[in-house]
Amino acid sequence: MSVGRLVLPVVLSATFVQLLNVTVAQVAAPAIQAGLGAGPGAVQLVLAGYTLTYACLLIPAARLGDRYGYRRLFVAGTVVFTAGSVAGACAPDAASLIAARLVQGAGSGLVAPQVLSIIQAATPATRRPRALGLYGATMAVASLAGPLIGGLVLSADLFGLGWRPVMLLTVPVALASLAGATALPRTRGADGLRVDRLGALLVTVGAGALVLPLALGREAGWPWWTWAGFAVAVAALGHFVRSLPHRPDPLIHPAVLRDRSARRGTLLVFVFNTGVPSFTYLLFLHLQAAVGYSALAAALTSAPFAASAGVGSRAAPALTRRHGPTVLTVASLVLAGMCLALAPLIGSAAGRQAALPVLAIGGAAFGAFTASVFTLVLAEVHGPAAGSVSGLLPTAQQLGGSIGVTAAGLAYHAPAADADTAFRHAMLYQVAAFTITALISLRLRDRPGTEPVHGHSSHNGGARI
Repeated sequence: MSVGRLVLPVVLSATFVQLLNVTVAQVAAPAIQAGLGAGPGAVQLVLAGYTLTYACLLIPAARLGDRYGYRRLFVAGTVVFTAGSVAGACAPDAASLIAARLVQGAGSGLVAPQVLSIIQAATPATRRPRALGLYGATMAVASLAGPLIGGLVLSADLFGLGWRPVMLLTVPVALASLAGATALPRTRGADGLRVDRLGALLVTVGAGALVLPLALGREAGWPWWTWAGFAVAVAALGHFVRSLPHRPDPLIHPAVLRDRSARRGTLLVFVFNTGVPSFTYLLFLHLQAAVGYSALAAALTSAPFAASAGVGSRAAPALTRRHGPTVLTVASLVLAGMCLALAPLIGSAAGRQAALPVLAIGGAAFGAFTASVFTLVLAEVHGPAAGSVSGLLPTAQQLGGSIGVTAAGLAYHAPAADADTAFRHAMLYQVAAFTITALISLRLRDRPGTEPVHGHSSHNGGARI
């Protein structure tokens, strides 16, 4: 395999471990609580710590990649992520594990924007839609494979180590990414580019003040500090947006605020992710807490969803070329229909058997959406706004996922006659999220003849290869 052909496997393997790390930790949470004698709040911090630093660093990391080079940031982030993974596996107590998860998230936050930038820079325009489709497919497979892989590892209880091997799952893949990093294009940062430190501080504080209360608020009973956090988030992010046109080297080009395609594309990714990963979170929560399934049994029940997501991902490039944004609309509506159908089925053993083909159909739609959305959004965004989208889209994913899991949890835990009714409430939330996604996708205009965006940083001259 030539060096050029190694670029996609290297960057996509890094994407895979970043998202796998979210869902395997969710599956391992009960074992972590038992093994470390941790309270529910500490376990929530183990889960939320990763998302917290991941989301906070995405936008600043995109700018750091412009300044210092994408490969350099990719390698640095992967090293940080790997160190956090090893530290997590060796953690003697809950506090050490939380710290390790914060380090893992920081590493992922540094890497994620560089992946899109490297794909844009290293892939010819004719092959870029396929590369972006594989990027979306990798995210789909990773987020769905995590529960199954985590369940298998926990059931095996390797070497009697309980949950600790789960933390090490990502290490071999991360090390392979590091070994293959020499194949990545050697980019040089834009020499005159400065990093907006105040903007980076505002984004980091604003994202952290939003994600932390969302992750911990429901379990804590929404104390005063959660509402204070939301107020800080609104103030920090609001000031960041208002000051964009007046800053000499903004983290996000002000053209993003004026570009309707950029705004709609970012909103589309955000809203879709309020439905995913909250759907898999709800399904696993209900199957384990209400039905009494083990982590492995719950993962096997959802296996048709994960398996058919790969099928949908493979079909996505051809569907996108032929139908454009209609693929996103249809996929969102199929997912909404899946949630409607699942609501009455999950309550009985026979219904759960009947749910398997429904999950398979929904998984194919999920795979088609995730493998298409980045190609379609980036194809619509042109000019100065294009360079900022690589940092915005992963940020929209993370913030959407955090808000969605919280909102879905509120729907599930709202007063209900029984667990089956609670699950129906949660599925109605999912239906709403996917229906709104479909409506937003209708506004993405298909412009035949336009090619996907060709570079990452048109607003600042970009990194040079």
